[in-house]
Amino acid sequence: MSAQPLPVLASERPSAEAVFGPEVPSESDRAAGFRAEAPRKRSPGRRLPPWLKKPLPRGNEGFFTHQLLRELRLETVCENSRCPNLPECYSRRTATFMILGNVCTRPCGFCAVARGRPLPVEADEPERLAEAARRLGLNHVVITSVTRDDLPDGGAEQFYRCIVAVRRVTGATVEVLTPDFLGDWRAVARVLEAAPEVYNHNLETVPRLYPRVRGRADYRRSLQLLAFVKRQAPHIVTKSGLMLGLGETREELLEVLADLREHGCDCLTLGQYLAPSLRHLPVVRYLPPQEFAELGETARRLGFVHVASGPFVRSSYHAEEMVSRPHDR
Repeated sequence: MSAQPLPVLASERPSAEAVFGPEVPSESDRAAGFRAEAPRKRSPGRRLPPWLKKPLPRGNEGFFTHQLLRELRLETVCENSRCPNLPECYSRRTATFMILGNVCTRPCGFCAVARGRPLPVEADEPERLAEAARRLGLNHVVITSVTRDDLPDGGAEQFYRCIVAVRRVTGATVEVLTPDFLGDWRAVARVLEAAPEVYNHNLETVPRLYPRVRGRADYRRSLQLLAFVKRQAPHIVTKSGLMLGLGETREELLEVLADLREHGCDCLTLGQYLAPSLRHLPVVRYLPPQEFAELGETARRLGFVHVASGPFVRSSYHAEEMVSRPHDR
């Protein structure tokens, strides 16, 4: 087992050049249109299919978002997970805020977020996040976090404080994407006390692949979390997402979709897994857009209120669209 990485301090985060133009692009970077600055030797990788290549957006709005986040010392899952949609979202002056630091306590095989010993929780983080949302002009704010199994409440109180701060400063709707809090329903209930409009918790993959993909997560526990949210707050929209292309079968995927509906999940996202680096789990299969469209239609027939299904779909990609539509069943 390799040594755990040291915590990444805010002052050590990558520069704009590192974010928008890495020298050796990963699979996710290449999908987003990043280019190498100079020829470098690299390990051979699979060539991306044509539908997984996006042009870089024009203009300088992405730099505005990047600089604002640096000024306010905020983390985003966009950067830390090497999301291929980062240039597009930053150019639209939007981002998914990642609270509780940028070091995770869980060893998931798909995720690019650093693992190790996290830093203490920052008391002023909710105010800084709310100020960023105000300056970006966001009408819908998505808040996620690293998993903090080291904290007694898993970080639930910080979620609560961030939701309250955002709503006080901006009046925006709020979506949270939380970890499982190790099945501590008191922690989930604390987040619900702040009444987010959307509660998201991702299953990520099918049960058979959990040991390789999700580390210490538990499939049934994640389903129970979604069911708990719907029981405690039926008016809150519940949402979950999966990455495809990790080796799941269609039958396994359909069983997961049925489980989600049985546990009260309203909305679903389905996207293509892209390996953040050669150290992460490899892609087993690239699903063509037509297959994503068919899976999305199947999910709608199963009763999901809203489905986003496509190669570049991620949990918070165009998330505001899920709260701008009616949710009455």
